Amino acid sequence: MPRLGVSRRYDPTMTTDEVFMSTTFDIPGYQIDRQLGLCWGTLVRSVGFAKGFTGGFKALSAGEVPQYTDVVNKARETAVERLMEHARALGGNAVLGVRFDSSEMGSDGSMAEILAYGTAVVISAKA
Repeated sequence: MPRLGVSRRYDPTMTTDEVFMSTTFDIPGYQIDRQLGLCWGTLVRSVGFAKGFTGGFKALSAGEVPQYTDVVNKARETAVERLMEHARALGGNAVLGVRFDSSEMGSDGSMAEILAYGTAVVISAKA
C-alpha cells in the first residue's frame, strides 16, 4: 500500500485492493458509474505516557512538538487505511470528497479521535 503524502493518480491497472482518493468531487478523464454512499475510517489514539511526558515539556516552549506530530500523522494514516477498507467493502474503487476531522476525548483530553470520510464510488475511464 502506498504511503500517504505520495501523489498517486488513478490507473485502471491498479490492483483491486487499492482505492483512489481525492478531495474533489470529480476526476478529469473519469466518470462516476455508481455512488455507493458515505464511507469512513476512524481511530481513537492515546499519546502514551512517554510521548505525553516529553511532549509536555516541549509544549512549554514555542514551536512544533514532534512527539505529537508523529502520533497525529500515524493516526491519520491508519484512519485513511480504514477509509479505503470501508470503500472496498462497499464495492468502491474510489473515494471522493475526502475530509478529515478530529476531536479530543477523555476527561483530560489524553485521547484523540481521528476521522477520515468521503463518498465511496465506482469510477471508470471515460470512453
